[in-house]
Amino acid sequence: MIDGTTLRAAFGQFPSGVAAVCALVGGEPVGMAASTFTAVSLDPPLVSVCVRKASRTWRTLRAAPELGVSVLSAGQGGICRSLAMPEGDRFAGVPWVARGGAVLVEDSALQLECRLTGEVDAGDHVIALLGITALRDFPGAEPVVFHRSTFRVLR
Repeated sequence: MIDGTTLRAAFGQFPSGVAAVCALVGGEPVGMAASTFTAVSLDPPLVSVCVRKASRTWRTLRAAPELGVSVLSAGQGGICRSLAMPEGDRFAGVPWVARGGAVLVEDSALQLECRLTGEVDAGDHVIALLGITALRDFPGAEPVVFHRSTFRVLR
């Protein structure tokens, strides 16, 4: 049996981008960081994030009619840490804008407005499928990369 610590270290060998998944709930921003964000389909336009089933934040976000997905850019590792905090004000010092009910992190490399279209059971996680309704791409922005529990910049 492979233990969780060993598996987490092994998965850390694969670099990934980091996305913020956020929405307005009761007029306040709610969000979380996800390093398991990926493109899924061009037609229809879909992306996915993997979320722990035990996540209280996801239970709140999944009920929101609109979600913002921001692919974080170089220099936004601190924002990722803030959005990953288990307690406290995750948005303290995080520049954000609301577009409808979607909350987007300013100065990110990519901003998507989405709707939850489905979830797939995946062990202790769910794979959330998000339908893209609008996007803003910033080609000059470099993404932040998460590798071996450290934020890195592409060179």
